[in-house]
Amino acid sequence: MEVRLHSLQKRLSAWKIDALLITTLENTRYLSGFTGSSGAVLLTRNSAFFLTDSRYATQAKYEVHGLKIRVYKRQIEDIASFIKGIKAKCIGFEAKGITYETYHKLKKILPGKRLIPAPEDINAIRCNKDKDEISKIKKAAYLASVGFSAAMDCISPGISESEVALRIEMAMKRKGAEGLSFDIIVASGVRAALPHGKASQKKLRRSELIIVDLGARFKGYSSDETCTFIVGQPDKKQKNIYHAVKDAHDLAIEAVRPGVKASYIDSVARSFIKAAGYGKYFGHGTGHGVGLAVHEWPNISPYNNATIEEGMVFTIEPGIYIPGWGGVRIEDMVLVTRDGCEVLTRMSKEMTAL
Repeated sequence: MEVRLHSLQKRLSAWKIDALLITTLENTRYLSGFTGSSGAVLLTRNSAFFLTDSRYATQAKYEVHGLKIRVYKRQIEDIASFIKGIKAKCIGFEAKGITYETYHKLKKILPGKRLIPAPEDINAIRCNKDKDEISKIKKAAYLASVGFSAAMDCISPGISESEVALRIEMAMKRKGAEGLSFDIIVASGVRAALPHGKASQKKLRRSELIIVDLGARFKGYSSDETCTFIVGQPDKKQKNIYHAVKDAHDLAIEAVRPGVKASYIDSVARSFIKAAGYGKYFGHGTGHGVGLAVHEWPNISPYNNATIEEGMVFTIEPGIYIPGWGGVRIEDMVLVTRDGCEVLTRMSKEMTAL
């Protein structure tokens, strides 16, 4: 934790702030080790404090290392009072971690202090995973494969999407998942045209495509993987669209290596799908970072020109979604290595008929 803290403290001078208030749970955990639901980190250039309420005072003693622990009674008021005590003139905060209401409360309690949002660089502090993080992500990816095995065992005509999702969740938790990365997506038939079609009471039918998108959490870290199955045998259009997505997915993975831009990886997948005649049916980015949050930096999209670095973990997940017909998405997680990438997720992405 101390290496992470010192790395962030070094940025305060460049950001021209005297202190930084961290309030998002993922960054709080990343910097302190705290796994509870109420806590904050306050950094100055030379000191680091962990702030929480009395419910977590004992837990913090066991989990938090490298920071001085302070317990508050009234969160906003006491944090503001503590900021007064460190005599910082300019305080940075996470724009994603403080509401407009909380910002105005702090401004009122801290007259004469400057409160400014931290630069977007802060979104990248968790980008490059260390060995311990990678180990946990790999276990989360293994648990995702357990979920897919459960799905493949039960998918058949007549079962509901929600029943498939329930069996997936039970299987992953039996093997050690502490929870889901997100609500499991099981979208069949025309519902497969919904990129985030959560499992419904709809029953599966023969000859339908079924998008199954799931993830497990292990010791705080998430996985995210998508397979598209078919009940019975695919027709020509289903085969063509599936293979267009699969080829775009494979080409994008081949493009992953240190030094390339995130937008370039996206363009590889997007250009292939466009050339296949389905460009207008691929509306989302090609991928996103995964770690303590299931959606984090970097985004693999046309709008992100940041350079990919060794140690980053993100998804590659092109898709084609045709309203009134259905859709296909294929998703794997990759770890950027010295000269390419390692695919962390385990399921075969060849077209599978169930």
